[in-house]
Amino acid sequence: MTDTSATQKKDGFSAEERAAMKSRAAELKTEAKRARGAEKAAADEADVLAKIAEMPDGDREMAERVHAIVTTVAPELAPKLYYGQPGYARGGKVVCFFRSGQMDKERYSTFGFSVQAELDSADGLWPTAYALADLTEPAWDRLGELVRQAVQG
Repeated sequence: MTDTSATQKKDGFSAEERAAMKSRAAELKTEAKRARGAEKAAADEADVLAKIAEMPDGDREMAERVHAIVTTVAPELAPKLYYGQPGYARGGKVVCFFRSGQMDKERYSTFGFSVQAELDSADGLWPTAYALADLTEPAWDRLGELVRQAVQG
C-alpha cells in the first residue's frame, strides 16, 4: 500500500515544492549558459513573460499587472525567473517576486520580498510577503509604494 501523503511527509516536500526546486535548478543552469548584458536581460524578461502567459486566467492578469507596476515603479529591477515564477532583481539578486496561487494550488497568489528589499521598519517588524486576491485599486497603489520603498530604502 502506497500512501502519497506519507511519501510527502517522508522527504518533507510537496510535489509543488519539488517542482519549484527543479525549476530553480534549471534556471541556474540556463543563467550560467547565457551571455551577459542586454542579450541576457532580454532573454530573462522573455522567460518571465512566457511564464506569465502560461498562468491560469486570473493569476495571469494579476501577474501582468504586477509586472507592469514593478517595471514602471522600479525600472532598475531586472525581470528574471525565481523558482519558476516571475522575480525582479538588482545586481542579479531577487528583490521581489510573484507566485501564482493557482499554479501552487493555493487559495491566493503571493507577492513577496527577499532580504534584498529595503523594507525594514524602525520597530523591527515588517511583512515580507503579501496575499493577493481580487485587489482593489488602493491595494494596487500600495503594492507600487512597497516596490518603490523596497528599492529606495
